[in-house]
Amino acid sequence: MDLERVFADLDGVPWADLDHAYGQADDLPDLLRALTGDEEQSTEAWGELGASILHQGTVYGATAAAVPYLARLAAADVRTVEMLLLLGGIAESEDEFAAPLPGACRAAVVEQLPLILDLLASDDVHVRRTAAWAVGRTGCVSAASALRRLWADPDERHPGVRAETLAALAQLEPEGTRPELLSALAAAEPAVLRVTAVMAAVDAGMPFSTTHQNVLVSLLPAAPHIADRCDQERTEPLRQVVDVLLRRDTDDDRAAAFALVEAALRLTEPAARDEALWAAEHACTISRSAPGRLAPALVPLLGDPSFHRVASLLPILDQLGSHATPAAPALAELAATDGDLGDRALAVLARIAPEQAALLLARDLENRTITLASVTGARGRRPGLRLPYAPELLNAIRISLSHLATADEAPSRGPVDLLELLAGWGTRAAAALPELTRALDAFPASVPAALVAICPPNRTSAVAELLRRAAGAGEVEARCAAAEALWRLTGETGPLVVALQAALSEGSPAPHLVETAGRLGAAGRELVAELRSALTSAGVGRTDFELETDLQIALALWRLTDDGDQPVHVVGAVLAEAAERMWSGRTRTIAARAAAEIGPAAKPLIPALEALLSDPVQVPGAVLALRAVGHPLDEDRAADLLVTSAELDADPIGALEALRALGPGALAPAVITRLTALADGDLRVAGSSRRTEIVAADERLRTSARALLPG
Repeated sequence: MDLERVFADLDGVPWADLDHAYGQADDLPDLLRALTGDEEQSTEAWGELGASILHQGTVYGATAAAVPYLARLAAADVRTVEMLLLLGGIAESEDEFAAPLPGACRAAVVEQLPLILDLLASDDVHVRRTAAWAVGRTGCVSAASALRRLWADPDERHPGVRAETLAALAQLEPEGTRPELLSALAAAEPAVLRVTAVMAAVDAGMPFSTTHQNVLVSLLPAAPHIADRCDQERTEPLRQVVDVLLRRDTDDDRAAAFALVEAALRLTEPAARDEALWAAEHACTISRSAPGRLAPALVPLLGDPSFHRVASLLPILDQLGSHATPAAPALAELAATDGDLGDRALAVLARIAPEQAALLLARDLENRTITLASVTGARGRRPGLRLPYAPELLNAIRISLSHLATADEAPSRGPVDLLELLAGWGTRAAAALPELTRALDAFPASVPAALVAICPPNRTSAVAELLRRAAGAGEVEARCAAAEALWRLTGETGPLVVALQAALSEGSPAPHLVETAGRLGAAGRELVAELRSALTSAGVGRTDFELETDLQIALALWRLTDDGDQPVHVVGAVLAEAAERMWSGRTRTIAARAAAEIGPAAKPLIPALEALLSDPVQVPGAVLALRAVGHPLDEDRAADLLVTSAELDADPIGALEALRALGPGALAPAVITRLTALADGDLRVAGSSRRTEIVAADERLRTSARALLPG
């Protein structure tokens, strides 16, 4: 195909009216043409194009319009393999933004199937295999006949092409491909085909047999066998098979998944064990019964002399909860060693034997940064586990604080983790007041809150005077921290008002400072003028930080003045601006909460709040806000939307809290049935958290769901 035909009508497409990941798509014609330029031009254009029309799995209105040109470029031998990968990725995407119709992007690829199917006959093996993969992604059953011809071709013996063809056939005709999937398991077949057959059979819904298990286990480590497959989203076969089996959510499939993992864990080859451990950890994040079932196979590995993958095992033990208790002695022995591995072992021990961990931490506090971050909830881990009070650990913290206060260079987080431990102990940590006092000059923004947390009644006056002095000098952030701590200790507002005035006058105040201003009651009215001056202008491309700060300012003004006009206007403007952005979920959630607090005065926001009900993430905040402003709600519909939000892991805890607010009348029998499944089903609901947080987040959700159930 000549380039004139490739770009026919390219300039006739209204690109400026279409959007891609970075806004208007009027740059796409130049990018598409640049693909035919020299290597440097083509490579640069390819990177920009792919990121624009298929961005992290999302497709756009401009994506569908670009598809015909991508297919023509592939047919014209312009970056053919890459074009096919892009077309397949577009076809399989279910995350659409501003598409003209649901499924429009996949439909656009299906329209180009004649060009893609022709490439199944290419002389280039890479083109043939990628074309087969792309055809499977379209979901177009009528294309299966072309794949069957390729599968039956006696001249096509390339393992990679046959693997992609088999996988594509299984996608398009799962029932009809069962004979091929079984025959591909034979020992004489290439490893890539055998592994692909196991994965495709599971995807097709076939029962997982002993044959499937034996084939997959015999080929571990399996990842290298499919390293060249087009599907780069599923490069761990064992993990993927376990995932699919567990998500089927039947007793037989769970038993098959666990037996597969246990068989893999018995292997001694290091790379095979790595894949087994990864699959085991993944199982624990999907299935609530996995920790109990797999713990007997995992815990003994710590004492197995042939096992040398302890670093890979520790995160899994961390997911086992109480099922890892038998590992405590081995963990304690490992935690007593120096280095990163000992630190990681101690962090796990803190989950299952916190008293023992506290004593071990006290012995080597300065070198246990991972454990400190774990128990205080830092570094993206699950909410912190407050270690129990131990005099030995308190003394170690006091010594460490003394060193930090006089050190030439403090760690990047300063003493934050140590301060959080002290604060968690309250007045039992009062012996550390001298060290905190000396550390105040070195860490003026973080020490004040800890001072208040551990201050006993008989030291209130002395600590208050210390904070009063700190609130009157230094950087604004430090002054605000000291003044806020003083307010919480004594109720004194004068220094805090002065410090907040300084912070507001500097522009872009931190949202938490604005929130504090709104809590000051009559004293905070002195800040109204500064709060209003700190508002940004709507419609000028504000950042998310500015939008969220404006929402906090709106709430502060409402709390301080009881006048809803300006706060409602601000919240409405933020909702309107956020609605035009892709990544504005957090901002809209905060806006809905603000509307709920404002209450009936926020009635003008009802249309914007109702629009939020179409987004499961926003449903909890929208339901509570609509209820607070006095808008009549269909209770059954609201309950259905809230339970759906929880089931989809959109905002599960928020959804259940909102359901509780609706009251017992919202708990119809169908809702109770769904809540019971949330509480007692085997599949975990919380899955969007960080991997290390999933189990803990899911347990919190189960507790919330059970609390709602009657009886």
